[in-house]
Amino acid sequence: MNWYLEVLKKYAVFQGRARRKEYWMFQLINFIILIVLRIIGGVLEMHTYGDDMNALMAIYSLAVLLPNIGVQVRRLHDTGRTGW
Repeated sequence: MNWYLEVLKKYAVFQGRARRKEYWMFQLINFIILIVLRIIGGVLEMHTYGDDMNALMAIYSLAVLLPNIGVQVRRLHDTGRTGW
């Protein structure tokens, strides 16, 4: 869980490096949260956007969009590539 919180703390940092474990643990926890939100949305029969996303998932996805881009850019820097 610390890896996830570290990425959220550095949500707008596009410089530096993100190690493999930091990147993949963030993606794993992000994926688990999205599955849980999908289940909750299905139980509550929330309005769906298309057939794949409910309102909770949409709000969460927008909330972690910038941290997700930041960790991806930092991971590219760690592998010797540019974020652009």
